[in-house]
Order: sequence, then structure tokens, then C-alpha cells
Amino acid sequence: MTIHKEGYGIIPISAVLICAFYLILTYFFPHEIVRWIIGLTGLTFWGFVVSFFRIPKFTPPTGENLVVAPAEGKVVVIEETHEPEYLKEQRIQVSIFMSPLNVHVNRTPVDGVISYFKYHAGKFLVAWHPKSSTENERTTIAFKRANGSEILMRQIAGAVARRIRFYKKETDKVQSTDEVGFIRFGSRVDLFLPLDADIKVKIGDNTTGGETIIAQLPS
Repeated sequence: MTIHKEGYGIIPISAVLICAFYLILTYFFPHEIVRWIIGLTGLTFWGFVVSFFRIPKFTPPTGENLVVAPAEGKVVVIEETHEPEYLKEQRIQVSIFMSPLNVHVNRTPVDGVISYFKYHAGKFLVAWHPKSSTENERTTIAFKRANGSEILMRQIAGAVARRIRFYKKETDKVQSTDEVGFIRFGSRVDLFLPLDADIKVKIGDNTTGGETIIAQLPS
């Protein structure tokens, strides 16, 4: 396991702050048992911060025309809907909710070229709220495949998330499972797939970014 670059600043800063709080609190509450409780609580919290920025190993699936999970989390939406921003047509929406305990690296779901990218400032509703897809801070990214079809992905900030990162730009070529972004502390990723996509997951399934097969597309 390695640590994501987004954590290079936060991890040491959190360690310093936790140590400072420990010294202050133990000064006012010098009892040994209180020191142990405060120390273990601080260490546990710091371990959570480090764990949040982990990049675990994964095994990309093999096969043709696969849509691979862009994030680790739980499938919370599978439904037909209208995508109004860019595709402007009916699509199958598959949404993955990422809790603070999940890996928050975002990966490319398909091979292709980034044909559209736009950042939207917005609210910070809880990520599973129905309106979070259109009202929260978010980015919208379209990937154009070699056959000309497009897959749309949307990164959505949640109630705790306050920073969305996307590392690519329009016209960049990407490979399936490439790291393309990161969202801090609880969020959601939506995929908008063609109506004839063969969906391989169901609501409640847990996904592994870069590994779980979300759907298979027609050639």
C-alpha cells in the first residue's frame, strides 16, 4: 500500500495538531488513565487520516468493452435517467457512494479520449441526496471511446467532502483504470451509460476502483 499525493500535506499537519492537542489536554488532565485515553484516541484518528489516503493494489479485469468501477464504495443508484448537461439523452445512471472509510482515488472507467470536462461550484448536500448530482459541487467528464460512443462520469462532493481533484484535461488520452482524480472525505461518483449496456452490478454491491466490472458495452 502507498500513500496518495493528496495526503502528503494533511498527514504530517494532522500529526502535529494531534500532538499539540494531546499536550494541551494532558496538561489540564494529568491523570495517567486520561493520558492513555487521549493518546489512543489521537492515534486512532491519525490512523484514520493515513488510511483515507491509501492507494491499495488492485487487479484490472480482462475483457472487451468493459466499464470498470471508477471508485471504491457502494452502488446506491441504478436507473434510467435523462443526462441534461452534455449527452442530453436517456442513459442508465450507476452511482457509487464513497464513505470516509473507502479509498477515494477516482479511475478512468474506459479507454478513450476526454471529450468534455467542466467544473461546477455548488452545495454540499449529503452525497446520497437525489439532488446532489445536480446541485452539489461537482465535475463532469466525458470519455469518447474508439468507436465514437461516449461514457460520462460525474465526481460529486458530499456533506463532508470539500475538495474535488481531477488531473486530466480535454483531449487527453486515457486508459481504463488510469488514476484521474480524488475526492476528500465522503462523496459520490455517477456513471451515465448507454441504454444497451449490460449492467453487471446491483444496488448494494460493493465496488473496488479499477477492478469491479460495472457493465459491458456493445462493440
